[in-house]
Amino acid sequence: MKKILMVLTNASKIDDEHETGLWLSEFAEPYEEFKNQGFEVDVASLKGGRIPLDPNSLDDENVEKWKGITKELDQTLVLSQLNVNEYSGIFLPGGHGTMFDLPDSAELQKALAHFAESNKAIGAVCHGPAGFVGTKLSTGKWLVEGKSLTGFTNEEEQQTGLDSLMPFLLETKLREQGAQFEKSEAWSDHVMTDGKFVTGQNPQSSQSTAEAFVKVL
Repeated sequence: MKKILMVLTNASKIDDEHETGLWLSEFAEPYEEFKNQGFEVDVASLKGGRIPLDPNSLDDENVEKWKGITKELDQTLVLSQLNVNEYSGIFLPGGHGTMFDLPDSAELQKALAHFAESNKAIGAVCHGPAGFVGTKLSTGKWLVEGKSLTGFTNEEEQQTGLDSLMPFLLETKLREQGAQFEKSEAWSDHVMTDGKFVTGQNPQSSQSTAEAFVKVL
């Protein structure tokens, strides 16, 4: 049975006035899809343990619907303790938290380089591609260089009103590192597949991104 590694953020705030974390649907929809398609899924984070959820991603209906799945977020595995050779794909859900801890993680960079250089599936949705930022391959090339991909756009970030609080704008940074960044209208369901690389633009794209990722696997 093929195994998928999902790597989540541990960051719980943007600043003292803004809580953040994982965007629930960007984890729950892909997790459910992967399990329904018969994959084994390990849920990890940089520090392990309980994952903070962005309060804006929680409503009563969501919380009720995904009660069984959110248990997976109470005790995540520690990324550095896992053997990446065991997995066929890696998937990074978003939430603004990812902008603060994933880009600087040497452990995640090492894992992503492994998946890229072993020609394994790499997926991310919304702010998840923040995890790609800072990752270089053994050749010295940026991970995203020449890749057609998408992610949370500058326009969408501006519409959240949080753009001035971000360490960088995701679209801008990915373009700077040589990505062919392709976007659709703000808040529309948009997925890009380039070889083994699968990315989704925003929360509206979570389900479609998961389905495209499964196809690649």
